[in-house]
Amino acid sequence: METLPLGWPHVILLLVAAQRLGELVIAQRNTRRLLAAGAQEVGAAHYPLFVGLHAGWLALLFAVVPADAPINGWLLALFVLLQAGRVWVIATLGRFWTTRIVTLPGAPLVRRGPFRWVRHPNYLVVAGELAVLPLVFGAWWIAVLTTLLNVPLTLHRIRVEDGALSGRRALRSAGSTAS
Repeated sequence: METLPLGWPHVILLLVAAQRLGELVIAQRNTRRLLAAGAQEVGAAHYPLFVGLHAGWLALLFAVVPADAPINGWLLALFVLLQAGRVWVIATLGRFWTTRIVTLPGAPLVRRGPFRWVRHPNYLVVAGELAVLPLVFGAWWIAVLTTLLNVPLTLHRIRVEDGALSGRRALRSAGSTAS
């Protein structure tokens, strides 16, 4: 049986996959705690589409990118910067961060960290990741494909999330403090 050669592109992809799996553990823990505290999940029907897109993105990259593919160092640095943004979002949301739309009635909206400047910073980071990582390895068509698939999903998710948070926006405009 012949083994497939692994190169630096595959090592990078495996690190990204490990990061995502670790984040899923955190997200599931936070989701359980929020639901136990009386939170509600909305938009669960579209969640599997995001899981499929992200898992397919990584699997496709792993399958298509050759072990000896050249790595664009500048784009890899940009991807690492996006990871810093991802960590910033997760750290800012803390116990409220989850990969699902889970909202705790009465909890104030988070207005610190990247949320001071952007309403949905995580979705910007994810859009950047889906495009930049394939470009690191010259797989421009994967960047285009995943971006085209991600745009309508993300726009739908933002509408659902904004609807779920609309009652809490009133708290924000009434001068409540953010958590």
